[in-house]
Parts: sequence; structure tokens; C-alpha cells
Amino acid sequence: MAFSEDFAGTPPMRATLDAWPGPLVVEFGAPWCGHCRAALPHVRAALADHPGVAHLKIEDGPGRRLGRSYGVKLWPTLVFLRDGVEVARVVRPLSTAPLAEALARIA
Repeated sequence: MAFSEDFAGTPPMRATLDAWPGPLVVEFGAPWCGHCRAALPHVRAALADHPGVAHLKIEDGPGRRLGRSYGVKLWPTLVFLRDGVEVARVVRPLSTAPLAEALARIA
């Protein structure tokens, strides 16, 4: 599983992400979010170099607990996990560079 274009229909439970084996990028945002749309090509490009890294897009917003459990306040927020543990975080990326650096830490 590599880059995911669409937001997950049903978000996973936090326990599922905490137990996820290997590298995983969890992207919190919303389909109508301008910042999320602007970051999309950078996320796609960074993940293209890491096809073995799983990517989950989670729609976030009021009443959605998963984003709050990670302390998400701005969109998009990308949380980089390795074996369920947060290793890096990138908020509102304006280029591919910070994403590539975070991916290198979990891949």
C-alpha cells in the first residue's frame, strides 16, 4: 500500500495504528481544505520514492477523536509512525523536502 488519493471511509481505531507493523504515514485533513489540496502534489511525490510505506488519509474535524488523540490542530498534519510509534510529524508542508526527511526516518 502506497499513496492513497482518497480519505478513508471509516477511520481506523487508535489501537490499530498503535499496533501497525512497519512504516505508516497517517495524514489528517479534509477534502475541501485548501491547505490539504496544496500539499497533495508534495505528499504524492514524496511517497512515490517509498512504495513500501503505507499511507492513510483520515478526514478530520469536530467530533472526530482520532485526530485529537494525535493532537492535530492544523490540516494537513502528517504523522510518521514506525511500528506504531510516532517518529516525525509534518504540518502544512509547502515542499517535498520535509516529507522526504520524515520518510527517511521511518523507511
